[in-house]
Amino acid sequence: MMRFSSMKLPSASHIALNTRTPLIVRHCIGILEDIHLRGTMGNAVSKAWDKLGHNAVGRWLFSRVICFKAPYFASIRPVFRRLEPGVCEVGFSKRRAVQNHIGTVHAIAICNAAELAGGIVTEVTLPATHRWIPKGMSVEYLRPATTDLVATARCTLPEAIKDQQTLKIAVEISDATGTIVTRALIDMHVSRRGSR
Repeated sequence: MMRFSSMKLPSASHIALNTRTPLIVRHCIGILEDIHLRGTMGNAVSKAWDKLGHNAVGRWLFSRVICFKAPYFASIRPVFRRLEPGVCEVGFSKRRAVQNHIGTVHAIAICNAAELAGGIVTEVTLPATHRWIPKGMSVEYLRPATTDLVATARCTLPEAIKDQQTLKIAVEISDATGTIVTRALIDMHVSRRGSR
């Protein structure tokens, strides 16, 4: 599983050598690299969102960069809709590639969206002194998912963050009518950087 808090950003010049990488993704990696190298406060993900998340094109670009770093998430073609400390919303369309044999959105596609939203909200909520990795997830399927979906993850930090602890990240997946179709609870192992 990808830990965004420890991700090493490839250089834009390295990516430019790969002709299969779309120009727009190369541009976004350059933005992330620039933000990462210049910034000493916060993390590259939240700074990139601050720069790109103000319009539909920027949100699409941001989503592609995240999927470039963690390619499996690209299978659902997510688009981030909202990102701030404590809250992350990720939408994805119901299309044939994410459907099961009865024509509803497959459970694993829903779990994929839940893990993506849960991981990114943890990343932008934790202080830079800490890192995270998922260690478990429980899922409750409430009704069939028959439309486009939005995963909303919420992260609340305790007043004092310990060197080692588990945070519970709640994720609700809603359909186009706003009805919750799935609930997930992700156990995120959180530790101080440099500790084991």
